[in-house]
Amino acid sequence: MRIARYECEGRTRYGVVDPERGEILEIAGTPFDGVETTGDPRRIEEVRLLAPAVPGKIVAVGLNYKDHARELGMELPEEPLLFLKAPSALIGPGGEIVYPPQSRRVDYEAELAVVIGRVAKRVTEKDAAAHILGYTCINDVTARDLQQKDGQFARSKGFDTFAPLGPWIVTDFEPTEAPVRCLVNGEVRQDGNTREMIASVYRLVEYISSNMTLFPGDVIATGTPPGVGSLRVGDAVTVEVGGIGELANRVVA
Repeated sequence: MRIARYECEGRTRYGVVDPERGEILEIAGTPFDGVETTGDPRRIEEVRLLAPAVPGKIVAVGLNYKDHARELGMELPEEPLLFLKAPSALIGPGGEIVYPPQSRRVDYEAELAVVIGRVAKRVTEKDAAAHILGYTCINDVTARDLQQKDGQFARSKGFDTFAPLGPWIVTDFEPTEAPVRCLVNGEVRQDGNTREMIASVYRLVEYISSNMTLFPGDVIATGTPPGVGSLRVGDAVTVEVGGIGELANRVVA
């Protein structure tokens, strides 16, 4: 099932997407309360897709791909390296990534995102799947020069528009072996696979929920494969996760 959040006729709603028919059918309430469709389907082009979740927090993971660590010449971390992205950085598919004047280098980072469906506190790896609503794409946009200057991540990863998320949440998705790619102006820049993850999705839910409670709608950005690079104003950047879809955004001044 593909669950989207969208705006139509001045209202924000959730709906079930049928990509083959090009239709979306409204859900009564939110997907965290169960999925009960209502009304008549609409054409997807008649609505504006938004970020498919509104997280209280975005928990991101650094250096979580073995081939990315090899690319950087770094040792594999013994435990997941966590940081937070500001929820105010969130934008949806088609939204514009604003290049901040404070930075001289802004990078793309294509990632698989996990959307939490149930409160998770000290959840075991074995039980993690039961607390996940589904999966989507995220671009962990980063002002790399400011990350290096500050020595920490809050500013460099927290600018408004630095967390594109979407296009929808896929509930029936297998996260253990999925291709993750990033394209800039149609050129493939990252081409990885979640089988290279150091900590699996379920291990991440276990580890993060042992440190902080995860709530419905919270998002985990699971790390990026090799090939990270810079963006310029005017670039079109697309994150692709096999089995989910494409998240496309453009960089503006």
